[in-house]
Amino acid sequence: MTAVRLLDRIDPAPVLAEQRQRRVNFDATEVDDSWHHDESRARLGTEAPGEPEPNGVWQTACRLVAAYEMADPLLIRAVYDPSAPLHGRDMLLEGRFVVLRFYMGVRITDVTDERRDDTRVWGWAYETLEGHLERGRMSYEVVKDESSGDVDLVITAYSKGSPSLGPVTRLGWKLFGRQAQVRFYRECGRRLARQVHERLGQDDPVPERRTLHGLVLAPADAAPRPHHRLSVRRHQPG
Repeated sequence: MTAVRLLDRIDPAPVLAEQRQRRVNFDATEVDDSWHHDESRARLGTEAPGEPEPNGVWQTACRLVAAYEMADPLLIRAVYDPSAPLHGRDMLLEGRFVVLRFYMGVRITDVTDERRDDTRVWGWAYETLEGHLERGRMSYEVVKDESSGDVDLVITAYSKGSPSLGPVTRLGWKLFGRQAQVRFYRECGRRLARQVHERLGQDDPVPERRTLHGLVLAPADAAPRPHHRLSVRRHQPG
């Protein structure tokens, strides 16, 4: 691992420590038709039918998704403690839009590893915490059709803007937030398909991580740049 600064002007260690006291900022019973409900599916590749192949498309994709490598660093970056169990792990997200940077907390509340009829499924889901721009849940699942061998990334989500946003942030989110969401789903699929193709067959397909004091920045190519210091930042904008 390479030691570098993780996020400009933000020390993520105390933020993540404080974040453990924050609760999920919605109740699932609130979710109705007024919320955005999304599903995005992207083909990652095809391997032999039946059980997932060792270091094949499905296993490679699962390892990359576990490390949050599928996220487009131009849109979202994350800092987390890799020693924390995946289930219950907190992540500090940096949402990026032009010169704006929003720092928001999420918590992984579900990990899936199961067979559904003739498909093999592995993935995880996070929920938004108090202070997030949104309220909602997003899941990332790597799904293999064992009859055909096709492997897909399936992203499902429901979301709604936080009611505590200020007027300027609320307007910006209304104008651009939905557009950024849809773009994020699309880019995750494209990026992961490319990564799987490049790293197929490797025992450890996850690239070298940037780390500081035991925390990692994901994805691995999300290196801070000098011009990022000119960005406008909002911490826990919701």
